[in-house]
Amino acid sequence: MSLRPFLALGAVAAALAGCATTQPLPPTEVIRYHLDRPIARGTIAVQPLDASSASIEFKTYSAAVEGELLKAGYSLPAQGARPDYVATVNFTRTTQEGPPRPSPFSIGIGGGSFSGGRRGGVGLGGGIGFPIGKSRPTNLLVAELAVTIKDARDQSPVWEGRAQGISDIKRADEQAPRLAHALFTGFPGESGRTIEVR
Repeated sequence: MSLRPFLALGAVAAALAGCATTQPLPPTEVIRYHLDRPIARGTIAVQPLDASSASIEFKTYSAAVEGELLKAGYSLPAQGARPDYVATVNFTRTTQEGPPRPSPFSIGIGGGSFSGGRRGGVGLGGGIGFPIGKSRPTNLLVAELAVTIKDARDQSPVWEGRAQGISDIKRADEQAPRLAHALFTGFPGESGRTIEVR
């Protein structure tokens, strides 16, 4: 029996518009589908959805998914043994321009003081700062992780899930474990409901 197709997750553009590097990132959006019955545990092997996409980057996502599956009660098969389940992993990553950063340079004009006269004086003081240069746009990483768990005997789907999140491009190495953790939070999760995980 095939599971229901994925629904579209929330609008990424809206999240990007409100995201700034000085504020917390938007939560990760997650949706899962399953058959609303207990999901048995057993041995599981993690594979790319497309064998030609088994890149170094895939290994980062594969390791993150494998770690979460082990926490969820699965185990790895012995070398050469056929697993009970297969988890296929697919991911996409794109960069988008976020809100601008303020210029890191500024020049300050400080005020001095003056006093004079027989009856006392008047003090003047103050300072004004002007930014130099243009503000620079932030670079944001939009990533999506999709995992399908299938019965290895007949390749029938048991569970499907998708997680989508945004991070600063400078913290790209944190995205795979962040998405995998969100995807398997409360595994197997409520079928067909989109949730937000921080």
